[in-house]
Amino acid sequence: MTTTFITGANKGLGHETARRLIALGHTVILGARDPERGAAAAAALGARFVRIDVTDDASVAAAAADVAAHEGVVDVLVNNAGVHGPTGDPAALTGADALGVLDVNVIGVVRTTSAFLPLLRASEDPVIVNVSSGMGSIALTQNPDRPESSVVAPLYTASKAALTMLTSQYAKALTDVRVNAADPGYTATDLNGHRGPQTVTEGTDAIVRLATEGPGSGSGRFVDRDGDVATS
Repeated sequence: MTTTFITGANKGLGHETARRLIALGHTVILGARDPERGAAAAAALGARFVRIDVTDDASVAAAAADVAAHEGVVDVLVNNAGVHGPTGDPAALTGADALGVLDVNVIGVVRTTSAFLPLLRASEDPVIVNVSSGMGSIALTQNPDRPESSVVAPLYTASKAALTMLTSQYAKALTDVRVNAADPGYTATDLNGHRGPQTVTEGTDAIVRLATEGPGSGSGRFVDRDGDVATS
């Protein structure tokens, strides 16, 4: 039995990932910041809810302690929680804007990964899946044939570029854990006002693939539903 913890899982990609992994036999712990929405989502899916605010050290530590007390192990950690931040002209951006986005999309992953590493290392085949984005790829955002090139979201794109590199560095350092990044693609979620052409199920294909690969699969990869993603 595979035990999987997913952050930001009360809606969108996290929720659909939870649904699909439960259907594949995973025991899913649904992490979310809002206790009412998180508990409701978990009950509907048949998952266990654990509150986690990835921007708060104490909340992350409490979540890890809760899982340690109940499950004692995490086989798959899906770092999905994310925010978009301001779009368009960057002239009005502030340091506070930048810190807010980075705190969730990058630093939140650091907090959560550090807190959950002991639980992952209790697994025979530990896996971390970081939900990044092709929006963090210079190659894709400068390619006029790609939808990523039509969006100006300075802080979101920068945070996802950082997350992809963080994934690469963790993969090098954590040789006992498989660490990869997933690009969901342009998917209709609250994050983009449901403008994406992909369904939420299509958007979770890469995440589910990385979460269900067997032992010996590669680490340090950045993939979408069609394969490897160019990052530069």
